[in-house]
Amino acid sequence: MPEPSAEALDAAQRRYWQRTVSLTLMLLCVWLVLTFALIFFARDLQFQFFGWPFGFWAAAQGVLLVYLGLIAFYAHAMNRLDNAQGSKGD
Repeated sequence: MPEPSAEALDAAQRRYWQRTVSLTLMLLCVWLVLTFALIFFARDLQFQFFGWPFGFWAAAQGVLLVYLGLIAFYAHAMNRLDNAQGSKGD
């Protein structure tokens, strides 16, 4: 099986790095919007949810679940990207 050229490896590594950076930036933007938008608009969320104000519940519980979802999505997406790149996952 022929070895890939150095230029092909460099191009593949650049694409991998660009996809990694774009995924990370996208998820950081989602995190930023969720964190600060929810706090900014929390006073507008004035209704009871399981006996607590919804703004409090969303900030204390709901956002934590979304953060866990972001972490799981990042791990899944990076595993797919690593497999597509051909990383062995030492």
